[in-house]
Amino acid sequence: MTSPSTSSPTPQALPQERRVVTAIPGPKSQELAARKQKYVANGVGNVLPVYVKRAGGGVVEDVDGNSLIDFGSGIAVTSVGNSAEAVVRRASAQLADFTHTCFMVTPYEGYVEVAEQLAELTPGDHDKKTALFNSGAEAVENAVKIARSYTKRQAVVVFDHGYHGRTNLTMALTSKNMPYKHSFGPFAPEVYRVPVAYPYRWLTGPENCAQEAAAQAIDQISKQVGAENVAAIIIEPLLGEGGFIEPAKGFLPRIAEFAKENGIVFVADEIQSGFCRTGQWFACEDEGVVPDLITTAKGIAGGLPLAAVTGRSEIMDAAHSGGLGGTYGGNPVACAAALGAIETMRELDLNSRAKRIEEVMKPRLHKLAEQYPVIGDVRGRGAMIAIELVKPGTKDPSPEATAAVAKACHENGLLVLTTGTYGNVVRFLPPLVIGEDLLNEGLDILENALSSVG
Repeated sequence: MTSPSTSSPTPQALPQERRVVTAIPGPKSQELAARKQKYVANGVGNVLPVYVKRAGGGVVEDVDGNSLIDFGSGIAVTSVGNSAEAVVRRASAQLADFTHTCFMVTPYEGYVEVAEQLAELTPGDHDKKTALFNSGAEAVENAVKIARSYTKRQAVVVFDHGYHGRTNLTMALTSKNMPYKHSFGPFAPEVYRVPVAYPYRWLTGPENCAQEAAAQAIDQISKQVGAENVAAIIIEPLLGEGGFIEPAKGFLPRIAEFAKENGIVFVADEIQSGFCRTGQWFACEDEGVVPDLITTAKGIAGGLPLAAVTGRSEIMDAAHSGGLGGTYGGNPVACAAALGAIETMRELDLNSRAKRIEEVMKPRLHKLAEQYPVIGDVRGRGAMIAIELVKPGTKDPSPEATAAVAKACHENGLLVLTTGTYGNVVRFLPPLVIGEDLLNEGLDILENALSSVG
């Protein structure tokens, strides 16, 4: 157990320490789980059924008094920390003024301010406009609507291992069947999937990955779809639910170039990778890729539901008046929270924090990979890092080892998430404000978990 960190302010002076005082989950969490079983649909699952009482900085405290080190951030949402001061301050002030009018009925300044911030922060110096929504899936769906309206085309191209949401259209865009798509079809038409540059699993080696994958993708689009029929190409610059796959260098610029050559709207899905998560405001900046449209959510508002499509003004303006929106899209409290989150990112320089997290984690993880052959690959950037687990001596996925490692971490007070098309990736998404003592202690717990599975 570590002494409390003093690296960042947290709500209610929440001690920044791991504390395990009961079995995990404890008795009070188990009681709540029984109530959930009775009243909540079975389709709504939990990674770890500990019921949260407070959270902040780098920890989550449950109703039994356990304090867990947080390597999940609510799936990259609470990057600025739970209940960050500026988020609470701005959202609370907005709550006191008004909670809702519907921007499409009587608008308000906060929505416009968020759009101004996104125009400044997103890649490219062209004129930009934004529309706000509630979730990442909504943002992606609306990006498709906008691209189709602008191009007067229908086809949408996505990539192997991609994830874009749980609505009907975004399920069609998503690669993985279970749990996202299984038994929920039929899905939306005119969606085409092509290879992505996955260095660890590219058959001819990572050195050939970018060029060959781009050539295959472009060939399939040209031959099977026809570039002239494609409205949008949508890709995560660093793939999230597919396994934190970082496309081989050169792949993204080539796909973006192909889109530009053929009048196709290039959409960067930065819902999980955006807002300082990778050590840059947006992951596509790593190779200087400037998307036509960029979708954001998760880390944008410090935990409140908000999403956005931001892009070239002429493309964003293609949709007719009234064609974009929604009752709650750009809710005033969520907009206030977003302005607080962006304020925090700027003031604490969370891009530098994310890079520092990588500096701490990557060497430890590479050392563990040398020690434990179950680790096949270490990858990611900033505070979006993962290990892919395999059967030692092969590249065969080992979801069994992955589940065992996650379980051991959870039992010892470290919240981690698994992911990947093959269910064999442990991903790390700590809050960007986490103290280094907690970061290192979490890695100690991970090491012990790995030692238990070999």
